Amino acid sequence: MTAVDSERKSLNFPLVARKLGQYLRSPSTRLAAVVAFVSYLSYAYAHISWTNPALISVSVFTGVFLPSYAKLSNKAELWANNRFGFVTAGRLGRFAPQYAFNLAVFWIMYWGGALNREGIASVGGFASAALLTSLASQGVQYLSLFLFQRGIGDANRNVLIGLSATMVLVAFGTAGLPIAREAFLAVGLGFGALVFGIGLLSDVRSKVAPKGGIGLFFGTFNPFHNSHVAIIRRAIEERGLDKVIVHPTLIPRLHADAFRKGQIRVARLENGFQIYEATEKADLNVDYFPTGKQFLPPETRRVLIELAIAEAGLADKVEVVFYREIYDTKGFRGVIGEVKRRYPGARLHGLHGTDNGGMSVRATLDECGWIYPWCILRRDKVSATAIRRGAKGMTSTVVTDVLAQLTANLPVVTAGGRRFRNENGVLTERE
Repeated sequence: MTAVDSERKSLNFPLVARKLGQYLRSPSTRLAAVVAFVSYLSYAYAHISWTNPALISVSVFTGVFLPSYAKLSNKAELWANNRFGFVTAGRLGRFAPQYAFNLAVFWIMYWGGALNREGIASVGGFASAALLTSLASQGVQYLSLFLFQRGIGDANRNVLIGLSATMVLVAFGTAGLPIAREAFLAVGLGFGALVFGIGLLSDVRSKVAPKGGIGLFFGTFNPFHNSHVAIIRRAIEERGLDKVIVHPTLIPRLHADAFRKGQIRVARLENGFQIYEATEKADLNVDYFPTGKQFLPPETRRVLIELAIAEAGLADKVEVVFYREIYDTKGFRGVIGEVKRRYPGARLHGLHGTDNGGMSVRATLDECGWIYPWCILRRDKVSATAIRRGAKGMTSTVVTDVLAQLTANLPVVTAGGRRFRNENGVLTERE
């Protein structure tokens, strides 16, 4: 059956039903429902408000809109990162909508009679409760993903457990129960100091870094373009670097897990790029492709980096590495560990931009010890995304040439005095 609106556009009910089913089955939706239910039970028990309409309404709203609220927080953080280039700014960007949401929730429950007013007063009022809840929530999410990146647990499961425990603590703490109240205050203030303290130290290191040492430049480089070369040149000059080590992303953890779960797949090969797509098992609340769906194979991206570096005359200052086994098990955290092993005692500098991928690398650098960030605000409009969409003049001559040969699907690609076998976009050097 099909319904037609005033503009005679048909509504595909089977498609809508399928999308709704995907939404209800998505891990993010289930996570939101569990967190909302745990929140309701905790507040209802601690504040004796089982039938309070305000508490019930807030719990239902949270269960339905938590995934959308999480997306808004992510976008706010990305905007602040790209606008200012400071970790602290990004975390404040994430904190602001979270605090606004929690402030509204506590205000509704407070004036709706769902909360013990003496208990709320014992933690400084509903505004203070919202502040501490936001800090605790940010800290728990940070810790959950920190553990996941180290192979402990599943990302969704870690966040679910962390947020549920936080909701229980907040509910009992705001009820004024002695031990829970002190624990709530300590967790909120402690996580706030941890999350913002780590970010602030990172920002300070980026501005007072000493000269000399080794630069680390990680990224997708899909493909390697003129701004990447300019970043390396500028960092070498400004930081007096002895060398820069470049390592491309292989298969990101997000994609590796999604492939394993059958949530994404390689749909086809187009102009040398592998085209990814989401499957019916994909979580509708997850952005699997923040930088696009077109990916050159890792081996090909490595070749393009080597060729561009050689053409730029930087081969004596730049080392392109490819630690596949280390990356596959530990990601860039493992690559940093290997660099430290090979260059003991060397001062390390992390090169990155302010886009989503760049700030993700920055987070990894901050977790791996006293590394000095070197951040550049991306304002030149040159991007790998634009190149994949057909923009010209953004890559070096040799990279442009190789991309043209890949588009033509030549079985043998020749560039920079080297010959490569082309197998479905994967370049392998011929001896």
